[in-house]
Amino acid sequence: MVHPLVLFRKWLEEAEQKSEMDYPNAAVLSTVDEKGIPDGRVILIKEIDSDGVVFYTNYDSKKGHQLEKNPHAALTIYWDRLFKQVRMRGRVTKVEPERSDFYFSTRPRCSRIGAWASRQSRPLSDYDELMERYRQYEKQFEGKDVPRPPYWGGYKLIPFEVEFWIGRDCRLHERYLYVLKDGQWEIQMLNP
Repeated sequence: MVHPLVLFRKWLEEAEQKSEMDYPNAAVLSTVDEKGIPDGRVILIKEIDSDGVVFYTNYDSKKGHQLEKNPHAALTIYWDRLFKQVRMRGRVTKVEPERSDFYFSTRPRCSRIGAWASRQSRPLSDYDELMERYRQYEKQFEGKDVPRPPYWGGYKLIPFEVEFWIGRDCRLHERYLYVLKDGQWEIQMLNP
């Protein structure tokens, strides 16, 4: 049996090569708020390693606060040109600061300054307010490296359930559910 994260990486690579999508690594991350109400948004998958899927964001964002209170999430990615979908649910942890530092250093300079300027998910009086903060940080970091803000970094979703869906004619789709039980992945085919 192929490990679900190995298969997911293979499907993502196929989407990158064949789908002609601008962002084949775009996925919907779903969390829940303090009332248990679902909340979803699109994130970009940046890494898939041996035990999870990594994305980066502002820890002070709405999703960051939700993950702090309930460190579980769902991830959904759909490639319409390939007629494939992957859904996963799992526990979310922060990645090591050094890993966040490394990824942050690879971002374009304007995106690094933008991370300092944005107070993600908080109200904004107008766009000029954001641009003024951006210009202030641009001046502050002029001629210097832009370090990672302490409130910005990576999360890893470590799945305990992964479903692979392949679209077929007549809505007779193929579905394969991987479930982690006692440290071992079990696979079950599901009806469409």
